[in-house]
Amino acid sequence: MKKTLSLLFALTGWFAIITQYVLMIRNSEFSFWETTIRFFSYFTILTNIIVAVYFTVQTFKKSSNEKSGILTAITVYISIVGLIYQFLLRSTWNPSGMQKLVDELLHSVIPLLVLIYWYWYENKNNLKYGSILKWAIYPVLYLGYILIRGSFSGFYPYPFVDVPSFGLTKVLINALWITAFFFILSLVFIKIGKLTGKS
Repeated sequence: MKKTLSLLFALTGWFAIITQYVLMIRNSEFSFWETTIRFFSYFTILTNIIVAVYFTVQTFKKSSNEKSGILTAITVYISIVGLIYQFLLRSTWNPSGMQKLVDELLHSVIPLLVLIYWYWYENKNNLKYGSILKWAIYPVLYLGYILIRGSFSGFYPYPFVDVPSFGLTKVLINALWITAFFFILSLVFIKIGKLTGKS
């Protein structure tokens, strides 16, 4: 059952990512390379790629042993994708057709699938609060990347990190709030894991 779900989730993830890329290339007014760079500048895309790779590995992995915390970290990342989209970004545009389908897969369906998989299969007994600092490396590096590239390209993938619109101070404050949200969400997942204690 675990491998079947992993395969299903991997296929869903790759379908959504590849289709989103094709749609973005088709509708972009920028060059192929600039559009590609922008595509890989979205936290949503990068995190969904991490999810798709994870489930692909799980599909073909022979051993069921896995270091506790890897899936929890991924679940925190994709949960942030889903929650920020639902509460901050959903109202900013109204996609239709295939774009709407892909949008819902990337921001709603896949986060929910990962959450369910985490609940069923994560080795929660060994989750450690100290792991949160390691988990934070990815989003911190991502923030640094988009701010540095944005400073000379003028492209910021999300409105709350748009330095020209809000100024660097406001953007850093927004980033601080999101960082705090990340730590709180991580603490919640670990706490739930320790309470359920399900291997």
